[in-house]
Amino acid sequence: MNLRALLNERLTAALRAAGADGEPIVGPAARPEFGDYQANGAMAAAKRLKMQPRELAQKIIDLAELSDIVERAEVTGPGFVSLTISDRWIENAALAGAIDATGQGQRVVIDYSHPNLAKEMHVGHLRSTIIGDAVARTLEGLDYTVLRQNHVGDWGTGFGILVAHLKDVGAEASEELRDLERFYREASRRFKDEPDFADRARAVVVALQSGDEATLDLWRRYIEASMSHCQEIYDLLGVSLRPEHVHGESAYNEDLDNVVADLDQQGLLEESEGALCVFLDEFRGKDGNITPIIVKKSDGAYLYHSTDLAAVRYRVGTLRADRVLYIVDARQSFHFKQLFALSERAGFSGDASLEHHPFGVMLAPGGKPFATRQGNIMRLTELLSEAVDRAREVVASKNPGLSATERDRVAQIVGIGAVKYADLSKNRTNDYVFDWDSMLSLEGNTAPYLQYAYARIQSLFLRGAVTREERNGDVRIETPYEHDLGLALARFQETLEHVAESAMPHFLCGYLYDVASKFMRFYEHCPILENGPMRGSRLTLCEATAATLHQGLGLLGIETVDRM
Repeated sequence: MNLRALLNERLTAALRAAGADGEPIVGPAARPEFGDYQANGAMAAAKRLKMQPRELAQKIIDLAELSDIVERAEVTGPGFVSLTISDRWIENAALAGAIDATGQGQRVVIDYSHPNLAKEMHVGHLRSTIIGDAVARTLEGLDYTVLRQNHVGDWGTGFGILVAHLKDVGAEASEELRDLERFYREASRRFKDEPDFADRARAVVVALQSGDEATLDLWRRYIEASMSHCQEIYDLLGVSLRPEHVHGESAYNEDLDNVVADLDQQGLLEESEGALCVFLDEFRGKDGNITPIIVKKSDGAYLYHSTDLAAVRYRVGTLRADRVLYIVDARQSFHFKQLFALSERAGFSGDASLEHHPFGVMLAPGGKPFATRQGNIMRLTELLSEAVDRAREVVASKNPGLSATERDRVAQIVGIGAVKYADLSKNRTNDYVFDWDSMLSLEGNTAPYLQYAYARIQSLFLRGAVTREERNGDVRIETPYEHDLGLALARFQETLEHVAESAMPHFLCGYLYDVASKFMRFYEHCPILENGPMRGSRLTLCEATAATLHQGLGLLGIETVDRM
């Protein structure tokens, strides 16, 4: 149940009954003295009604049907409605990670990860991959139909160079393709330094574009090798992308001429310096000139806009998307503004919602671009390997009694989880600085802290020889610590719906940290294992906390462990 939405519905009805329009914006209270939730809609409505805000706020309270949910409702500040949720409501709420299926019937396409298959994945691909995966998992948790689209860069001039080099390598190709980065550097060097090779590479581009089957076979061989590298990274990261989700730039080749023809038929195309462009007035600059959307270059080549327009048609027409989410670097924002505007103008997007959800840059300590000591951008395999090595040291110092096998398994889960959570816990629109010490800390808003909270509950169950029946009973609230923890657990649904709407996983991270922090205070102040009338209730709160942490972290693509 979405408690926040329920309160908003009740208060909105009361506001209407009071003769005002608008909607009370309900949210968690900023300070404990204001209760659990606050609504601030009375002030704007009071101005329209020519009433005192506090007077209208009290009228809303008097008219609202809140007795089954709220223990105390009062007017605070200049006209806030402050609400304290009743212990009885919390006791009856579904606390153990239950999720309502609010997304039934809605189809969401998510475009994320999209590496360039010319070379290996590097740290620049990390954010799109794990943010997109967390959003996809959360939407699936709410029962949306999620259609993953890994729009890989697998076409263009660069692949002519690579295929030409692959053709020259011949029998040694399999060995050479084991190191894609070296293969890419060698092909690029030859294109720059060897005129004969450069001519042959250009000829290969023409052969690719014309559909020459022998050249396409070599291209497919390179793509398969590159995608196998990507899949190893996806498996190591624990993200849900699979080969069947790949739908790269090459998949749209046959529709590009149709896209141009459709735009031309609608009178949207203009020729400018030999190129075919669309000029939309909303992209007119301060100098009066319109930034064109170039659909086809003067040499006949297609650009990103061409491919992306074809992708919109496919996602809306074939995949029947209600929403299309693009988890792409903020530096592409203008590109997507133009793409969405033209898609709507041309009728390609239909009734679907096209949404660019941008993210900032991951920076190395000191705020510099993330690179190796040699100045090259760091491969993801190197970063993740170091994360596991560092996590192994943390785990060994925390629990030296673990066997070597178990220590390695826990280090893998903790290290990868720490990297992912450090990113996901930040507002994705901001740049963030990568910091090993903070992300692997067992204190603060980190994956290890949440994983440790989960493991602590499992340890408590083991220590107390707690049966399954003992931790699945009724909840009774007697202390503020139980109230705070129970209410936090009851807010799981509203948090997930917020993430689904905003594509902002940091809201879920913040929620899980709040649950873990309130559990720790509950653990410190409320005897749990001692025999007495509250034992069963408190063990049930522990079970609900563990279930919520496990499920919440799972929706972020992060595993839990029973021992740390």
